[in-house]
Amino acid sequence: MSTPAVSPAEKYAKFRERQAAPEFTSFRELYDFDFDPFQVAACAALTGGEGVLVAAPTGSGKTVVGEYAVHLALYQGKKCFYTTPIKALSNQKYNDLVRRYDSDTVGLLTGDNAVNGDAPIVVMTTEVLRNMLYAGSPALKDLGYVVLDEVHYLADRSRGAVWEEVIIHLQESVRVVALSATVSNAEEFGDWLAQVRGGTEVIVDEHRPVPLWQHMLAGRRLYDLFTDDDHHEVNPELVRLAHREAIRQPSSRPGRGGHRPRRTQPPYRPEIVDRLDAAGLLPAITFIFSRAGCDAAVQQCLAAGLRLTTPEEARVIEELAARRTADIPEEDLTVLGYHDWVLALRRGIAAHHAGLLPAFKEVVEELFTAGLVRAVFATETLALGINMPARTVVLEKLDKWNGEAHVALTPGEYTQLTGRAGRRGIDVEGHAVVLWQPGLDPGAVAGLAGTRTYPLNSSFRPSYNMAVNLTARVGRARAASLLESSFAQFQADRGVVGLARRLRRLKEQAEGLAKQVSCDRGDFMEYAEMRRRLTDAERGASRSRASAQRSEARRVLATLRRGDIIRVPAGRRSGLAVVLNPPPAGDGFSVHRADGPLVLTSHGQLKQLSAADFPVPADPVDRLRIPQHFSERSPKHRRDLVSAMRAKIEGRDLESASRHRRSAADTDDPERVRGFAEDAGDFEGGDVAEGDIAELRRKLRRHPCHACPDREQHARYAERYFRQYKEVDELERQIGGRRHVIARTFDRVCKVLDELGYTDGDTVTPAGQRLTRLYSELDLVAAECLRRGLWEGLNPAELAACVSVLSFESRKQPDDAGPARLPKGPVRDVLDVMARTWAELDHLEQRNGLSFLREPDAGFVWAAYRWVRGAKLEDVLDAVPGLTPGDFVRSMKQLIDLLDQVAVAARDLSVPRAARAAERAAAAAERAAADGDVDDDRDSDTGTVPKNRDVSATARAAIDAMRRGVVAYSALAD
Repeated sequence: MSTPAVSPAEKYAKFRERQAAPEFTSFRELYDFDFDPFQVAACAALTGGEGVLVAAPTGSGKTVVGEYAVHLALYQGKKCFYTTPIKALSNQKYNDLVRRYDSDTVGLLTGDNAVNGDAPIVVMTTEVLRNMLYAGSPALKDLGYVVLDEVHYLADRSRGAVWEEVIIHLQESVRVVALSATVSNAEEFGDWLAQVRGGTEVIVDEHRPVPLWQHMLAGRRLYDLFTDDDHHEVNPELVRLAHREAIRQPSSRPGRGGHRPRRTQPPYRPEIVDRLDAAGLLPAITFIFSRAGCDAAVQQCLAAGLRLTTPEEARVIEELAARRTADIPEEDLTVLGYHDWVLALRRGIAAHHAGLLPAFKEVVEELFTAGLVRAVFATETLALGINMPARTVVLEKLDKWNGEAHVALTPGEYTQLTGRAGRRGIDVEGHAVVLWQPGLDPGAVAGLAGTRTYPLNSSFRPSYNMAVNLTARVGRARAASLLESSFAQFQADRGVVGLARRLRRLKEQAEGLAKQVSCDRGDFMEYAEMRRRLTDAERGASRSRASAQRSEARRVLATLRRGDIIRVPAGRRSGLAVVLNPPPAGDGFSVHRADGPLVLTSHGQLKQLSAADFPVPADPVDRLRIPQHFSERSPKHRRDLVSAMRAKIEGRDLESASRHRRSAADTDDPERVRGFAEDAGDFEGGDVAEGDIAELRRKLRRHPCHACPDREQHARYAERYFRQYKEVDELERQIGGRRHVIARTFDRVCKVLDELGYTDGDTVTPAGQRLTRLYSELDLVAAECLRRGLWEGLNPAELAACVSVLSFESRKQPDDAGPARLPKGPVRDVLDVMARTWAELDHLEQRNGLSFLREPDAGFVWAAYRWVRGAKLEDVLDAVPGLTPGDFVRSMKQLIDLLDQVAVAARDLSVPRAARAAERAAAAAERAAADGDVDDDRDSDTGTVPKNRDVSATARAAIDAMRRGVVAYSALAD
């Protein structure tokens, strides 16, 4: 085929383009496809020296803009850091760029790996860049561009703050290239970027390069969800199907004629794949929001004899899988289920979820991208950035378990999942298929499919590590100012603008109402205020007896102490409870606010009580000692305390005892009655006596406006005026709460740090300097453990076990779960002291209005301990129920990350050995009775437990011992 002739005009246009932007021309020639307008516009903005925010659908080619930043950096002799939210994405991008350039030009930094970190182009996780900024790394010199891929991660609750920290702290000369999924407030985010980074072009593209068709699969029939190209008209056949289902749904019992209603059942998974294959819709990803569900789907397809590959393809698949796992010992492959996994791969079927070994996931991704695996059953984690597009995406359900409840998918989640459908340059169109379920509303599915955007909301909050790092660098005042420039405060301030506008309108309306209240007989607003006061007084008088009873209840409650067992007499919280925190002294006790005692009910629930729960006094019926280390946030602590309370009062007649105390207390003491009346003044209208009410009525009748013929019409306007100003007061309160919200939180964080001695105003103490190197979610707990010397004297296995409680978080923790398995000896004692340390910090946080530090989790202690001591993979996985190979490797890598931070922070640490020994001895004494119920942890060969008193060296030794087997083989995986 001959190449089309290029006209002189086209030649001249290309010449002008090369003259105007030779760097862009040379970049464009690297690709064998034409750029879309949004890509050209974004690259032009970068060429012009501006930063860019590109918000576009999944698969639209946003990364081209990031790659242009790489090209510009090399062209200009500068550096470019390409950041991603997860290590797997960093690894993938690193390999892409090495193929384009070479391994000398491109480096990789992910925490696990440090490859050529001084290269001009370095791919890294966003956390690595944040840490470099705080440390003032010399690698930041000559940095010209930073690509923030998947920047919408800043909405992530646990990690989102990192993106804002990076954006705020980068040098002004650095151009930021932010790549985001389509969000509905891209302009707002772009405005913030422009405010903190300078010139930033916002490029929004909602066009999918590959059109997406929406379907529903009912039985073996595939329905189009919409009947028009604009996605407005829902398929009437689906509406009729839903209507028929609704008629049949009320009863599953046989009808009068003995016929059982027919219902459309979800199709069998192998049938779904077979149906898609017949329609030419493979390869497909079926999203199942359960790891077990994904594995079960693969087994169902195998049992059904499903085969999607040719014998030649099966041979290629087996060879690639064997090559990628060649370094894993045969005994480990058996434990990992390698042979069943390869059997499914040979047939073109696979699962993909976080429970898989990372190496297995990588093979699945490579084979799927190559078109050799054609049906993948995956959890939603696959949608988080991995480049693994399909022709079709199938959603089994439109709700998922979020760890606490089944919740419906949001439009943003639906868009993220279905965005994988349609491979650019391969498919003419992509397809999203929702499986029909009884009771499913096609209109609701259409709503999800038709809403293609979602708002990007900041999750930023200042952490302890952030506070000490910023204070050390710029001082507390400047740090607060920097944090005020966060996207979180930017959004709060924008909300204030809207509220202020509404406040002005309300005030204007109120002034208009005040004019309409004008009366020629006199000051009607004075008269209206008098009417309101009389109404309040009459209401207060009618409640005086109830007020007096509540007053007595408050008096009794004010005497409560921690550990008192009380009977809550009324309301939804009635029953026995133990007092955890008495009401605050001197603050009163309100009917309308839950500001009474914090109690633990006999059902194990935490409740903050109010006066409404106490129409009659609630004297203590007994008293219970609450352990010093008790924390109400710990489910185990709560269960133990409820058991102790029940044992304390078992078999006692509490009702008669309570009646006896009340009858003894009920006297006609005039001083006490007078106290009731005085305390009744705390309630609205209660401060007006009966004589005052009569006087108010007389004054009202004597007021000139009382005789006005239009009095009631004026009164209606006055009442509207009062209601309006009540709303004005509420709005002013909301506005005050939103202003400087980040700075106020930072101030509370600093108070905690000051109280603990990590900072002293603008001075960061040596303990605070160590905290600057700890980036864990439980950074402050780790810092305290180091400062108190709790880990001094542990061997590598013991240290890894203890530190694991700070890095590990169980996926789910049922209330009936038994205690985690723990080694004997030092580990158990140290964990006890660590638990008390956390409880102290938890109470300190509560006193300062914070709640940052989750409870340490002992679910990985035994696995970490056994692995460092050299146990086989099979033994470790068998010893910890529910631990999958993927969870094991990921948890090990997180522990390695934290141990690496501990090793750095612990250098030259002076250990208070006497204090450590005292705490350890106390813990050992408490443990003495429980000794002997767990395997002995002494070395089987020597019978001794080696000690290493250098925590930093011990942490390094633990890391070296952990990097073996599947952990080492997954070095380039997330």
